[in-house]
Amino acid sequence: MQALSTLISVDKDSVQPVYLQIANQLMLFIKEGNLQAGHRLPSTRQMADWLQVHRKTVIQAYDELLAQGWLESRTGSGTYVAKHLPEIHPRSLLNGSARSFNPAHTAGFEFEAAPHLDKPTMLSKHKYHLDDGFPDSRLAPLEELARAYRSQLLTGNPYVRLGYGDTLGSLWLRQVLASYLSDTRGLKVTPENILITRGTVMGLYLSCTAFLQPGDIAVVGELNYNGANMNFLQAGSQLLKIPVDEHGIVVEALAAICRKQRVRIVYVTSHHFYPTTTALRADRRIELLRLAEQYGFIIFEDDYDYDFHYLSKPLLPLASADKAGMVLYCGSFTKSISPAFRVGYLVASENVIRHLGQLRRIIDRQGDNMLENAIAELLQHGIIQRYLRKAMRTYRQRRDFFCDLMSNQLSDYVQFQVPVGGMAVWTHFDPAINLTTLAQKALQHELFFSPGFRNEEVSPILNATRLGFASSTPEELEVCISIMRKLLKGT
Repeated sequence: MQALSTLISVDKDSVQPVYLQIANQLMLFIKEGNLQAGHRLPSTRQMADWLQVHRKTVIQAYDELLAQGWLESRTGSGTYVAKHLPEIHPRSLLNGSARSFNPAHTAGFEFEAAPHLDKPTMLSKHKYHLDDGFPDSRLAPLEELARAYRSQLLTGNPYVRLGYGDTLGSLWLRQVLASYLSDTRGLKVTPENILITRGTVMGLYLSCTAFLQPGDIAVVGELNYNGANMNFLQAGSQLLKIPVDEHGIVVEALAAICRKQRVRIVYVTSHHFYPTTTALRADRRIELLRLAEQYGFIIFEDDYDYDFHYLSKPLLPLASADKAGMVLYCGSFTKSISPAFRVGYLVASENVIRHLGQLRRIIDRQGDNMLENAIAELLQHGIIQRYLRKAMRTYRQRRDFFCDLMSNQLSDYVQFQVPVGGMAVWTHFDPAINLTTLAQKALQHELFFSPGFRNEEVSPILNATRLGFASSTPEELEVCISIMRKLLKGT
């Protein structure tokens, strides 16, 4: 036992109390089988002498292990490793060396990794960025939001304010949103038609979990938001892709599928198609709604950047013309204000919202009530509406400036259409340019952009990506294009 005590190391400069250091190391000896059940420990006086610590420190360590059930005290006899513990044998040796296994790195049980989930997560960490189309958080009404959030924290009944709330989300926000969506999107809804989520992806995940069975057919564009594809595959759906042209998804191709197979859900970004930013033409909108009613499939409408349309008033969502209750409409403040503010909303029939609310409860009991109420306050006072008008003017100027830069400096390498809305430019690069290599070289100059949608399934083969302009100032955009031009000239 004295030899074992020499293996206990005590660091008196550590932030962890010495008694816990001793207790944790003794616990490890027991777990690894070096101290067997029923083994008698030295007295606290002996252990204190061996470790050169105060006896009260050892008493605390023993008491900690007694309280946790690792040790037991026998009156008049001493302290022992608890006899109820199973017999543990020290690890066996393989080829003369201890088996190397670190449970912090690898679990002891097997599981199957899903290939469709193996996608990199985009992080905001680079000095310069032509991202996927994110807002500039520097323009956001942060001071107003901070005041509203602080007010929610400090005023009112604390039991109600800081306790559990409605699974559907803040009633205040749903009330304000109902009015806001009616005014801006033509949606005639009540708070009972709205579920507050942490973003569009959460709304899509809940919908896939609630309404899709393994083998169900989900239809998407041949180019599509990867997060949507991942959700459908995770639900076990059969993913069918239909062509996309300058007017959005080709609805005639969807009709042909419906005549042969039962489609369960169609995912569409009707306002600014992702990734190309084009709008779904009016006749296709009408036909898509007609097909949904005829064949009974769900339309999941992801309206991720409705607020930023530069030529005229935005086209109203499909949901505004849905007379049959086939559309699940989803939006968020993530793309409007900042990705850090995880507040989104899903709009649907009341029975759908109740069902999704029940499902949401077992995934995420509720959202951030403080943030949801703060957003409600800003909406009710018109602060977000004023911010969006200002941001739209700024983003339109940045779009024009960025497109002029590309036309003047990158015309030998890229082709693009000036987008009518959104926060990114869908850009085709010369086929001789390897976008993956170009993106890697750009990172060495602190410039991030996506390596693109090099889709081999699309004819002609695409060599394109989204270049986001909204999150950068004109000066920053000039630097971005300068870096890209130098890299392209060097290829």
